[in-house]
Amino acid sequence: MKILFFSDNFPPESNAPAIRTLEHTREWVNAGHEVTVITCAPNFPTGKVFEGYSNNLYQTEEVDGIRVVRVWSFIAANEGSVKRIIDYMSYMISAMIAALFLPRPDVIVGTSPQLFAATAAWLTSKFKRRPFVFELRDLWPESILAVGAMKKGLIIGWLERFVSFLYRQADLMVPVTQAFATILEEKGVSPDKIVVVTNGIEPGSHKLTESREAVRDKWGIPRDAFVGGFIGTLGMAHGIATILDAAELSREDSSLHFVVVGSGADRGQIGILAQRRGLQNISIIDGQPRQAALNMLGAMDVSLVLLRNAPLFETVIPSKIFEAMEFGKPILLGVRGESADIVANQTKSGVAFTPEDAPALVGHLEALRDDPERCAEFGRNGRNAVKTSFRRSELAARMLAAIEALNPSSQD
Repeated sequence: MKILFFSDNFPPESNAPAIRTLEHTREWVNAGHEVTVITCAPNFPTGKVFEGYSNNLYQTEEVDGIRVVRVWSFIAANEGSVKRIIDYMSYMISAMIAALFLPRPDVIVGTSPQLFAATAAWLTSKFKRRPFVFELRDLWPESILAVGAMKKGLIIGWLERFVSFLYRQADLMVPVTQAFATILEEKGVSPDKIVVVTNGIEPGSHKLTESREAVRDKWGIPRDAFVGGFIGTLGMAHGIATILDAAELSREDSSLHFVVVGSGADRGQIGILAQRRGLQNISIIDGQPRQAALNMLGAMDVSLVLLRNAPLFETVIPSKIFEAMEFGKPILLGVRGESADIVANQTKSGVAFTPEDAPALVGHLEALRDDPERCAEFGRNGRNAVKTSFRRSELAARMLAAIEALNPSSQD
């Protein structure tokens, strides 16, 4: 079967959409299918093209057997609204033009965020008369409203109607959470067209290449401190100010240290606030390549996973919880809803607390510091959960089976 996949992000970018797309499509190639991914020059989240790449009209490469087509786009950093929308729309147009010159696929997949990648996939499916699969990783325009990037109005109203239309146009919807599936049904999508495929990680597929001590020494993180670390995009949704507040509350406790690693819309403001408050118990480090970020996770004692305190975020499952599980790191999760149930109840790999509650964050971090056996138990539980419930290869196979059902001849 020939699969054409639209994704605005792809490695060497290391955000969740890029990694999921690579790891799923690689499994599909290993299963004997031909996969082409249309993406753009890697630049997320800084808006600067990665070394070794250029923002050309059209270029191709092969990654793990996947044909990768990179198209031109107007590149903007992951901050602000207007420039990012132009960025998204330019990718949509360039990707659709590129698709016209590619062999006719058997099925076309579009992933979100952002919405325009899925739109490109839908329009291409109409032109090529092939099934359209919408992989739903984020809710638009709800996520825009939740972070305050835009306010309710004519544009948001139009987006809401268009998104609902697009959901119903899909031959298959693949949401990453059960909460998303419920919302799809409320918007009129038939349950028969919905297959939930959560995020995950492949056990044993990621190795640490630096020791805990070496990483801490490199970045000036105290060797003997109990460290809670956040690694990921520093965006409007993530509530990183909670970590600054926690650092301020515990500034007299030299046994605790916080680490924030990432780039994004809030990176500059976070650095300014930490300096203004005179916080010495927090290290703020720019985003790192995938392997370096994993090494940094390996050097932490606890993985901090946070989102802002908004009802929408009760429907999401941050993908970084699975990386923490794989590396046996206890999780302190400042998120309500489905992800809290996974961490605190289903896997027992950490503690969930009220989002944006800095005193609670400090209290739980102190409790874990004082109870090494509990930390170890959380770590063991997380590793076991990855093996039994969140193995990436099995999740990719689940999505592939749903796609193959749209094209029965692919199973002959």
